[in-house]
Amino acid sequence: MGFSVLVETDRMCHEVARRLWPRLRLPRIARHSIRGSYQKEGIYRIQICVVVRTYGRTEFLLVDVGTLPNCCMLTMRLALLSIIFTAALASAVPFKGYQQKVKESIHAPPNGWYKHAPAPKHHLLELRIALPQPRFPELEQHLLEISDPSHARYGAHLSKQETESLMAPHPETLDIVSEWLALHGLAEGDIIRSSARDWVTIRVPVGLAEKMLTTAYHVYKHAQTGESVIRTMSYSLPEMLHDHIDLIQPTTMFARFKAFKSTLHWTDHVRPAVSSPSGSTITGPAGNQLYNAVDYNTSATNGNALGITGYLNESTNNVDLQQFYQLQNPSAYGSNYSSVSINGGNNNQSYAAAGLEANLDTQFGFGLTWPTPGTFYSTGGEPLFDSDLLTGDGMAALGARGVSVIFSSGDGGVGDGIAYPDKPLKHQCYSNDGLYTPMFLPVFPASCPYVTAVGGTLNIPETAAYFSGGGFSNYFSRPSYQDAAVSAYLAMLTPGTYKGLYNSTGRAYPDVSSQAASFSVVYQGQATPLDGTSCAAPAFAAFVSMLNDARLSAGKTALGFLNPFLYSTGYTALNDITEGRNPGCQTEGFNATVGWDPVTGYGTPNFEKLKDLVLAM
Repeated sequence: MGFSVLVETDRMCHEVARRLWPRLRLPRIARHSIRGSYQKEGIYRIQICVVVRTYGRTEFLLVDVGTLPNCCMLTMRLALLSIIFTAALASAVPFKGYQQKVKESIHAPPNGWYKHAPAPKHHLLELRIALPQPRFPELEQHLLEISDPSHARYGAHLSKQETESLMAPHPETLDIVSEWLALHGLAEGDIIRSSARDWVTIRVPVGLAEKMLTTAYHVYKHAQTGESVIRTMSYSLPEMLHDHIDLIQPTTMFARFKAFKSTLHWTDHVRPAVSSPSGSTITGPAGNQLYNAVDYNTSATNGNALGITGYLNESTNNVDLQQFYQLQNPSAYGSNYSSVSINGGNNNQSYAAAGLEANLDTQFGFGLTWPTPGTFYSTGGEPLFDSDLLTGDGMAALGARGVSVIFSSGDGGVGDGIAYPDKPLKHQCYSNDGLYTPMFLPVFPASCPYVTAVGGTLNIPETAAYFSGGGFSNYFSRPSYQDAAVSAYLAMLTPGTYKGLYNSTGRAYPDVSSQAASFSVVYQGQATPLDGTSCAAPAFAAFVSMLNDARLSAGKTALGFLNPFLYSTGYTALNDITEGRNPGCQTEGFNATVGWDPVTGYGTPNFEKLKDLVLAM
């Protein structure tokens, strides 16, 4: 596609035209160049020729500005041309003549949601547009090679620029999507692009979004929770755009928002009497003793770092953190961490704003790894994606850069059937597409193949936590690194077990596990015992950080993406958990057993054994 401008004028007027043209806010198909030459002294004839070439069609538009006596008149006349060109180019755009075609649709709102009212036309929507990443298979290949201890490229992590180049859309995609947005009045200044340019974000009124997507938005309410969202049952795009846009949200996705919120809960159930390093409560020192890391000291200067993410505006309270340090790691008292805001997230320091999960993560994560530098990333907003696949690509990019990405496996067992034994939930184990197909409910991000998912254990000797999330993804296929382990588990199941309720060929999780009950956290000035796999994840992440510390101090690279290591040799340094189940969806769930299982993965860490393994790589 080309756009050229010929302006015949003197040098001064040529400079005026050159500087003014970019300000005219014309559609991005206005590719142009300006050339100037003298005519009669004092009289300038201006002609602008537009050449639109796209998808086999070429159209010429000639606009004769006429004769102008001076540069001031040129400036005024060019300013008026933005209106002329917007109208003229509309007749030559590549979308004209292409029919709208449905991009995504669902049959009905998911269970529990009902249509309440038409969405207000003036309400602003933040639309996120996902663009295809044609080179992602290359990125995935890099990731698997540099994460495999047996490969010659192990540890050769990519740079940020290298990963972004492998995630970037094709230039043609960028052009055609920008042109489509421009036709709806959205200039480049109205668009927010991700660093790899694979996500586009715009803020538009509902009325404009409905026009762009040939749809009608409504307010939907959830009968049980009272939540309200603005969604639609389907949306359409010009057919030629379908290969250039993967999805647009919010549209048809009704997220189970509670899955993204903290599932931590206060310890108020009766636990069996056990022998543990700290009685019935897990503290930082007790975790070190339990997992064989008592005598290890980390470095503050070898380049290692621990990052903790806080979602949905969770804040970590610094006063609580310092109190935790006084109680459990006095050497860290007075130390601090860096705070980074993402998407408008904040780290509000009022006691009322303190988050249970954020406090837990920072207290155990930073407390166990001190003096390793720590960063808390506060992320605002609600998840808007209906495709886990796309967010998973971002996890792969982090792994390729040498970041170990760790998430908890969730607290609903195999689904929503039993999340809290003291507060039974109505059976909710159905597909989320309006068809209400009975099924187990795998969670994200734990089911992403590019993260390490951490399940939960109870007691000492350890058994599987009944709430430990586990199962098989419906989006991601099983990665090769876990083929042998998962196949062995499935072979042990009685034929027909839970037939139709789970995808036996999907990515299986969790990968590992850790203690997940009675963690002593300081919350609003009080020591508070908490349960949940959200306790297990920061504890396991802290031990991974210590393993990275050991490697960096020995002149080696960070571990990066962990799973190829864990499934090849790392599992030999884990404590296998063989007792317990994760019930849910009115079933007993899966069982823990010898080797890998979808309740506790390969088990809990033995730090000294793991350290010996990673230093030998």
